[in-house]
Amino acid sequence: MSTSTALGGEAVQPAFLSKERIIAKPGFNRWLVPPAALAIHLCIGMAYGFSVFWLPLSKAVGVSAPVACTPDMGFFAQMFASTCDWQISMLGWIYTLFFIFLGCSAAIWGGWLEHAGPRKAGVVSALCWCGGLLISALGIYTHQIWLMWLGSGVIGGIGLGLGYISPVSTLIKWFPDKRGMATGMAIMGFGGGAMVGAPLATALMGHFASAESVGVWQSFVVMAAIYFVFMIGGALGYRVPPTGWKPEGWTAPAAKAKNSMITNRHVHVSVAWKTPQFRLVWLVLCLNVSAGIGILGMASPLLQEVFAGKLLGNDLTFSQLNADQLKAIAAIAAGFTGLLSLFNIGGRFFWASCSDYIGRKATYFVFFALGFLLYASVPTLGHMGSIALFVAAFCVVLSMYGGGFATVPAYLADLFGTQMVGAIHGRLLTAWAAAGVLGPVLVNYLREYQLSHGVARADAYDITLYILSGLLVLGFICNLLIRPVADKYFMTDAELAVEQAIGHDKGANASTSLEWKASDSSKPLVIAAWLAVGIPLAWGVWITLQKTAVLFH
Repeated sequence: MSTSTALGGEAVQPAFLSKERIIAKPGFNRWLVPPAALAIHLCIGMAYGFSVFWLPLSKAVGVSAPVACTPDMGFFAQMFASTCDWQISMLGWIYTLFFIFLGCSAAIWGGWLEHAGPRKAGVVSALCWCGGLLISALGIYTHQIWLMWLGSGVIGGIGLGLGYISPVSTLIKWFPDKRGMATGMAIMGFGGGAMVGAPLATALMGHFASAESVGVWQSFVVMAAIYFVFMIGGALGYRVPPTGWKPEGWTAPAAKAKNSMITNRHVHVSVAWKTPQFRLVWLVLCLNVSAGIGILGMASPLLQEVFAGKLLGNDLTFSQLNADQLKAIAAIAAGFTGLLSLFNIGGRFFWASCSDYIGRKATYFVFFALGFLLYASVPTLGHMGSIALFVAAFCVVLSMYGGGFATVPAYLADLFGTQMVGAIHGRLLTAWAAAGVLGPVLVNYLREYQLSHGVARADAYDITLYILSGLLVLGFICNLLIRPVADKYFMTDAELAVEQAIGHDKGANASTSLEWKASDSSKPLVIAAWLAVGIPLAWGVWITLQKTAVLFH
């Protein structure tokens, strides 16, 4: 049968979305789950690369040059105007909407995900993300920017949130012995999505561009089709272990002292957000991300303005450079941002994997202590003219920015248990939305304030970097204050049984310990699954490395 109907008047749904169909059978290879998660994260990660569309869309009507709207045309009139081009500032609202609705949807529907399962969430994510791209394509074709805001920003943003958290709980349950590494592999894909999607979008726009069109709406349609195939494939690849499953030969750590940071019990999502631990982890993530996202947004102008002519082997200031020299250092700065993106991605896997050995709390201590030293030393490195050390410092900083995202799901699982960690993680992502405002606003306004008061461009970032280092000190203190969750917040055995009965991972009694060896026949499928996501990611890395090479010339 293609559909299944539950008693009690529940809606009819395809059978492949039912909870029973996603419970893994004995012999299933758990290494099939990370590439399924990567397939979804690599697609939705293109949200980071949407700026590649801004310039072509700013001349969608004029094609060869922008057609300006009349000076007396108001904001709402421009929303519906089809005879003049959009300003890049209007297009930039899509990026803002992405992350507002990512955080909101993850927080609102995280609990639903824990009951419905990752496959259903992955399918809904694919429909929202790819459907949003198609609505945006219609908006570009009819030149209605409100359709782009609705399609990519709102509907696509909901797809972002559901897709981002869809594998978290599942991966942690499949890899109780490697929680950090497992979530790091998936969340690495979100950081790498733009590395794959941006050059793909550029190639498609080049193919479809003509004298009558900039080729963006056609590119959206093609990318929606490609992403839909990958995301549905990833969603169908999701499996959850039956309750009580464990890797062959692995023994769960014995119950530790009351002050242990790792619990074998579980906190309900409706209770978790009321605990002091949740509020402290929220601040830890917000402060770590605020510092990193502020740097990520200003990396290119920072390098150009601090070093200016030194990047070309002379001592000219930024204002003394001619047009050709400005173009040359812009290319070098583009290589710098490409290098930072590689460290952002690599840090997600590296630091999350390290946390399996040194602990989540210790990992965040490294982020804050080392980050403070690097941020505080960068102004001195800039004044010394040490380009290599300056670049190296920011590479490490951005690796820890990515590592913060990838390590926090395992931190939550350690503190609150694994039963509802996906929903708890969803609510925590509101810290990302807050940091997305705090970091860039702090950096940009401080820079503009100092420039308006006559501070030299090369010195305009010093105070900002010192303030960012101060944020990391606050983060260090918040992390220091995190203690094990009090007994009163954990679910009782009866409450846990009720939650497991309606959850998506039922399939064995909670007291039953299951373990199996992956079947030999699964190995070719594992290789094929990893190649399916590894080849596009490797292509994106290669393209980025080519752009980065100019930094070392």
